[in-house]
Order: sequence, then structure tokens, then C-alpha cells
Amino acid sequence: MPAVVVIGAQWGDEGKGKIVDVLMEKADVVARYQGGHNAGHTVVIRDEKYVLHLIPSGILHKDKVCIIGNGVVIEPAALIEEVKGLQEKGVEVNKNLIISKGAHLIMPYHIVIDNEHEKAMGSKKIGTTGRGIGPAYVDKMARTGIRIADLYDPKTLREKLEANLVEINYMLENRYRMKGFTVEEISNRYREYAEEISHYVADTDIIINDMISENKNVLFEGAQGTLLDIDHGTYPYVTSSNAVAGGACTGLGVGPTKISRVLGVVKAYTTRVGGGPFPTEIKDAIGEGLRQRGGEFGATTGRPRRCGWLDFVGLRYASRVNGMTGIALTKLDILDGLDKIRVCTAYKYNGSIHYEFPKEFSLLEGSEPVYEEIEGWKESTTGIREFKRLPENAKQYVRKIEDTLEVLVDIISTGQRRDELIILRQEF
Repeated sequence: MPAVVVIGAQWGDEGKGKIVDVLMEKADVVARYQGGHNAGHTVVIRDEKYVLHLIPSGILHKDKVCIIGNGVVIEPAALIEEVKGLQEKGVEVNKNLIISKGAHLIMPYHIVIDNEHEKAMGSKKIGTTGRGIGPAYVDKMARTGIRIADLYDPKTLREKLEANLVEINYMLENRYRMKGFTVEEISNRYREYAEEISHYVADTDIIINDMISENKNVLFEGAQGTLLDIDHGTYPYVTSSNAVAGGACTGLGVGPTKISRVLGVVKAYTTRVGGGPFPTEIKDAIGEGLRQRGGEFGATTGRPRRCGWLDFVGLRYASRVNGMTGIALTKLDILDGLDKIRVCTAYKYNGSIHYEFPKEFSLLEGSEPVYEEIEGWKESTTGIREFKRLPENAKQYVRKIEDTLEVLVDIISTGQRRDELIILRQEF
């Protein structure tokens, strides 16, 4: 039963796109299970950069099935634009992409509400991408959401829009002093979208379960990271869906007994975008150096990422809540040249030492990292493809991660390119 979930073990941006792309060499299908076009997965193939937001990065492989599951929220215009962008680069999309009928839609009013709410929050804003993802999930949970399937039932679509716009327009006009929407303008636009994407739409849960039954190699792909999970992340500075491995079950319609492995993608240091607590953040020249060398700017927004040392407190927590069976370690090469490397082994708060990731927001926000210092390496690791060729101190760093998390490192990425990596164990 070869079904593997790939998750981010930190605050996202760990390099999941490259890892999924690499694993697709042996996988038959990849399915995205949560998030929206706020995600940004970057893959570099022969110096050509591909930035994907909704479509799984497996689309860059010929004859591989790529599924967008029911747990994803879809803004149709963004999806269509992404498809066209890939086609312009010669990527085959029409034969390989499948979209769940059960996926919820991001509507125009979701985007407006997202941006206006962030403005109203002022200094306490979450730092969303402003693309309507959160409000779309709010409607999903409030049972007022509009799904892909509704696009093909004009009566249902109109009834839902009429009901939703009563409250939406009241809020826009009275709270934000903005013009509301009409049923006609939205329904007309979304009927056009429906025609453009109709040949992609299917019952994806049936397709995925059938492929698992046929013993196909199946890959489940999440967006964002564990510490941004709506239930298990640094709430309220989180995303609006379940990025952890369990989200693959609800976001795709697959039972937990069908999952064989969970691969946690871990960046060799830590980054975070937007607001929220970040105990190991480096606010000096070293942090800026990591940002520049690592190209730590959002693939979706271009925002600079906050950089910090590797945080074992958060990683132990991520390993536990995901049931990680292996690690894909990325951006090891970005640490090249540092005299000393720090790793956080615990948090200190009001004189007390904490080894577990805290649920209390004030405790996490006020915690100081307890560091262990490790010798760096001066040699370049960029492009190395064999573990034995790594500098000795780099090997020790990898072993430190394995020993601390009690999970083996299966893959090490040593550069941006698809072929710059070390494979220690196969997932399929």
C-alpha cells in the first residue's frame, strides 16, 4: 500500500515542491489536500524556474496524474492563469490534471473581506496573502460555501449567491463602506470559469482510492507547514486548514489505514513569513545572510521571510503530530561557510525550561531559545550527491537531527536544481 504524505515540518517554505517533484519519478499520482493559491512551490529544472500555487508540482512530469482534492479552496481565475502559464512553457496539463467536485470556491467577496479585515486589524493583523483563502474556509465551516459541483447547477449556484450576498453586501456597505456585489455579475463570471475547467472536474476520492487499491504509488502533498496548521499551529497566526498529515484523509477522502509513510520536509534552518511568534529568529547580519543566500522571499507574495536557527522543540512536536517516518532535509548548502551553527533544544520562560512546544500563545511569544552550538563547515556542499562526500561537520549536523528527532533523514537537498540532492532511502 504505497501511499506517502509529504508535509512541511516548520512554518512552511521548507522546499516541499522540489521534494514532491523528485518523488514523482516513481509515483503514479500526486494529490494536493489543503490550502489555496497562497501556497508557492518552486521547482528548478535545467535552470528553468517553475512556481506553482494550486497545481501539484508533479505536473512537471509527463503522464503523471495530478489531483486537486476537496480540501483545497480554488479561485478559478488563478487556476486558469496557472494552467495557461504552464502550457506556455510546454507543460502538458489537460491530460493530467483532475479537480475534485467537492472543492470549495474562493469568491470575489472573499478576497475583498480578506484584505479589508487585515487593514482593520492594524498592528495585530495575521499577515495573510490577501487572496481570500481564510474567508473561503470560514464559509465552508459555516455551511454557506459554494463548491465546484455547484457551478454546474445554475439553480443551486444562484440560490446560494442570493442567500450569501444579503449578509455579505450588508457588511461591505455598512462596515467597510464599499459597493456590494450582484448575483448576476458573479454568476455570469463563474459560469464562464465553469466552462473553462469542466474537463478537469471529477469525483477525485473514487479515483484516488481506486489507484491505491491497484497498488499504484500515490503521493499526498500538503501546502504551508505544521506550525501553520489551524489546529496544531501557532494560533491565531496560522493558515485556515489542516496542513498536518491527518489533513490528507479529510482533504482527499482517504482513510488513515491507506497511508504507509509520512515524509517531513525540514529546512536546515527555520523561516517564517508574516506575523506570529518565532523564538529562534535571528535579527542580525547572520539572519540577513541566510535570507540572501537562501533566496528567502515568498514565491507567492515576494515578501522577505524571517530567518532563524533550527528549532528542535518545534520539530519534535511536528514529528509527533504527523507521525513522521522520514525526513527530507533541504537547503543544507545555505549553511556553508558558517563558523558556528546553533540549534534550539528547549525554550526558557520566566526562569523555567520547556522541552515541549507550548499551546499558550503568551508563553511561546515570551520564550527565549536555549541553544546548543555546533561547529560549522567551510567547504561547499552545493550539488553534492553522495553522503560520504559531505564535510564531516555537515554529516554530524545531519546525524544530530536524526538523533534528536529519532527519525532518519531519507533525502538531503544540496541546491535548487532537481538533481542536486542525496537519496539515502527510497519512499517507494
